[in-house]
Amino acid sequence: MKELKQYTHVFLIGIGGIGMSALARYFNQKDLMVLGYDRTESELTKTLSVEGINVVYSETISNQIQNLSKETTLVIYTPAISKTSKFFEHFKDQNFEMYKRSVVLGEITKHLPTLAVAGTHGKTTTSAILVHILKASGINLTAFCGGILQNYKTNYIGDGEEVVVVEADEFDRSFLQLHPSAAVITSMDADHLDIYKTSQKLVDTFQEFSRLVPKGHLYAKTGLDLDAQFIGIEEDTDIQITNISVEDGAYAFDFQKGNIQLEQLKFSLPGHHNLFNAASALSLAIDFRPELAEAFGKALASFEGVQRRFNYIYKSKNLVAIDDYAHHPKEIDAVYQAISEMHPEKKSVVIFQPHLFSRTKDFAEDFAKSLAQFDEVNLLDIYPAREESMAGVNSEFLLNLIQHPLKKMITKNDIQDRITRAKNEVIVLLGAGDIGVEAIKISNYLHESI
Repeated sequence: MKELKQYTHVFLIGIGGIGMSALARYFNQKDLMVLGYDRTESELTKTLSVEGINVVYSETISNQIQNLSKETTLVIYTPAISKTSKFFEHFKDQNFEMYKRSVVLGEITKHLPTLAVAGTHGKTTTSAILVHILKASGINLTAFCGGILQNYKTNYIGDGEEVVVVEADEFDRSFLQLHPSAAVITSMDADHLDIYKTSQKLVDTFQEFSRLVPKGHLYAKTGLDLDAQFIGIEEDTDIQITNISVEDGAYAFDFQKGNIQLEQLKFSLPGHHNLFNAASALSLAIDFRPELAEAFGKALASFEGVQRRFNYIYKSKNLVAIDDYAHHPKEIDAVYQAISEMHPEKKSVVIFQPHLFSRTKDFAEDFAKSLAQFDEVNLLDIYPAREESMAGVNSEFLLNLIQHPLKKMITKNDIQDRITRAKNEVIVLLGAGDIGVEAIKISNYLHESI
């Protein structure tokens, strides 16, 4: 790849993805001409257009695209894009420089201090917390986030280059392209077995990533097979969260890393998994600027969360409605733990949209156990994303495995009716597919009608 400053144009195939759109914003801020394609219009692509980025939704090769110069145009594509995409074929046939998102992200961060957040769960929330506490403490940073930060209504921060924050994505082994100065690995649970085939190969790749991190600057959840400083909750570990209490619906806790001790920190995201995410973010921030530890700790209190990560979309006496991206059994367990802790007096109802046929097949038994914890289970059809259907793998197959008297298949049209019939219930909409769109509709309906 040429030096990035030699390009004048960037075309992104799959620009509507959360990671790709952050890159689009980065290059747009650098005053390059940014164009891109996505299959469907979304709130995110609409926002990109408002920001001056040209987004198209048809695979017609227009004159504007025909006139792009391969000498000055960088083409970036997501690994989820089909290789039969007309844009992919066009640029490949014309010998344009084409790189995966991860390669470009590695090039951007190569010569800058980089804090990386890796793990099969918790990447987005942890990196978002990290971005917020750094920014709130006066550090000028660049950040590529895997979600929309509620505090800033964006997935990209471009204040300066004192440090870069990135999500180190294990999908397609993307994180091996990065050059981290420090990193945290939040989890190495089996996932993406369509890529890795076995859970051990996934672990092996995380260990390979860990060796990219300078010695002494890797942090990890206790129990992982890594050479790292371990983070634990009420455990005897290198970095500890202790003295946890709940005050006015928010956590208060103490944090210790070496000789740095922070007391009675406030943090409003529910669930012990989010306490761990907060400790992970604090660990990386303090690794970068230990002298600002007190400021980082205080900044936790003003963190508002990430869209689709345990977002309360409605609250009343009879109904609490929550939207969450959880699409893995461990993530569902974490959501259930948070609901049980924060709303123990209410009936818990889950509406789950499975994500990917392969993931549903690989973790069917675990999904069944995780979902059965709720007082009522409702399943939508599987969201296929990049996959073709698999014989015998569908939501009815998963429903049959769930040992529960109150379970059923529903459609998206049934969601509104089920929610309006709530009586002293917490209803959580879970999944990484387009159930998030339904959550927005439900939120608007509830706030306008009830």
